[in-house]
Amino acid sequence: MPAIDGLPPLRETISRYGLNAKKSLGQNFLLDLNLTQKIARAAGNLEDAVVLEVGPGPGGLTRALLACGARKVIAVERDERCLPALHEIGEHYPDRLDIVEGDALEVDFSVLAAGERIRIVSNLPYNIGTPLLVSWLLTEPWPPYFDSLTLMFQKEVAQRIVAAPGSGAYGRLSVLAGWRTEAGLAFDVPRQAFTPPPKVTSSVVHLTPRAAPLACSAANLARVTQAAFGQRRKMLRQSLKAVGGEPLLVGAGIDPQRRAETLTVAEFCRLAQALG
Repeated sequence: MPAIDGLPPLRETISRYGLNAKKSLGQNFLLDLNLTQKIARAAGNLEDAVVLEVGPGPGGLTRALLACGARKVIAVERDERCLPALHEIGEHYPDRLDIVEGDALEVDFSVLAAGERIRIVSNLPYNIGTPLLVSWLLTEPWPPYFDSLTLMFQKEVAQRIVAAPGSGAYGRLSVLAGWRTEAGLAFDVPRQAFTPPPKVTSSVVHLTPRAAPLACSAANLARVTQAAFGQRRKMLRQSLKAVGGEPLLVGAGIDPQRRAETLTVAEFCRLAQALG
């Protein structure tokens, strides 16, 4: 596939630096430059934007973000084997790529933002995608330091993020995402687009922070949803026993015989308030 920026094709870069994807790091490299540009465009107009990318690998999405006009990309990469390929991109785009070597689960992204309004755009490693999203959704203070999240997940996880009450996919991620963001599916990415191909289809999700989500404690909402969906087949009076059980439910005006998947985001917020 023709290069978008005069840099070598990604397959050549991967071969030159010996970058076989590691399952232990949740790596699946996206080599289709048309798709990486599509992901970048899903984040909106990137002209003059500062973008944070987690797990850039050999830099396919990194290149697309820069080619689409991002003023700066901050790339957090744990795999030291990928750093030479990323530095090659940095040399092609002087002063526009900051490479941070480290574990994304241990990085303080607000510090990396350094007071800038940023957008987070990533083909997230599968093994850390959900905990990273939860950490971003529970960020304090709110509104957060980021203007949007454009992220790729396994399709099953993406469906949980945008699921509505009453659906089989509705769960803790749905509540947290629905509480603090407007979340929607952008498009699916076939498994054949990756090297090596994962066993499942992937999906890109775009989340925009709500300026004023319903008032409740993020910690309490996380605690209530974890308990409720941890035993989702049981009535709430049983699944929430450890956090207050029936008295908590009655205090929030919720029937103790209901199950977690029937509650709206607003009702979970009432529970979090009652727990406070």
